[in-house]
Amino acid sequence: MRLPTQLLRRKVDSHKGDYGHILVLAGSSRLSGAGLLCAESALRSGAGSVTLAIPKSINSALIRNKAKEIMTLPLPETKEGALGLKAFTQIISFIKNADVLIIGPGLGKNASTYALIRKVIKKTQVPMVVDADALNALNNHLEILKAHKGSLILTPHQKEFSLLFGIDLDFIKKNRKLVAKKYAKYYNNIIILKGHDSIVSNGKRQSYINRTGNPGMATAGSGDVLSGIVGAFLAQGLDAFRAAKFAAYIHGLAGDLAAKDKTQMGLIASDIINRIPDAIKKSS
Repeated sequence: MRLPTQLLRRKVDSHKGDYGHILVLAGSSRLSGAGLLCAESALRSGAGSVTLAIPKSINSALIRNKAKEIMTLPLPETKEGALGLKAFTQIISFIKNADVLIIGPGLGKNASTYALIRKVIKKTQVPMVVDADALNALNNHLEILKAHKGSLILTPHQKEFSLLFGIDLDFIKKNRKLVAKKYAKYYNNIIILKGHDSIVSNGKRQSYINRTGNPGMATAGSGDVLSGIVGAFLAQGLDAFRAAKFAAYIHGLAGDLAAKDKTQMGLIASDIINRIPDAIKKSS
């Protein structure tokens, strides 16, 4: 599959603002790496700039370990070291400077964190990638999805899909394309139903079955990498369906290239990020 020229060709006189500013709302005291993986993935996939919004207590440690190009936004946190409602005002103010929001990786399951996630999704219409703990926060609050007017891309694996929509897991496994299309249509969003042969659907006539990828990618952080690629393609101007479709393809291809070097058994999420440029080159 060839990537669209919209992604591959850059004007001689372009600047970073032409390729989007992404805000990644992610991380907690135990899950600090998730946001880093997502942010680095977004940069490797062509985003102009990325700001990682995180609990203030983990900011110093992340600064020592993150890619130098990633900016951070330290935020008020709960006593458990997670983001909570106290961070809402700063987040909403900062989103005015962002073109895309990625929300969910490593945020944790704190009640105040879930409340923050729901409030942020309600109050902003910026194009958004909803992953991981942000999906869990929407359980029993699906009216938020129904009411949202902006571009939403949901990235659940099968178990997350089951919990979010209250559907039997075995039924999902047997009817992946059907359920992805049905719920994307009802909630008017894009769904990437992750797994072997991931399904991308806009609920209408457009659907895509991704054939790249391998079992070695069933590893911690792989989904965070995918969210970063999706966000980067959104930030560079692709519509939501095409951003999701091409991101699924590049994510899987990068994983396939990484597995050739590291083996499927030895593959980790960072290896996928390192091969994103090679996957893009092969798809040019």
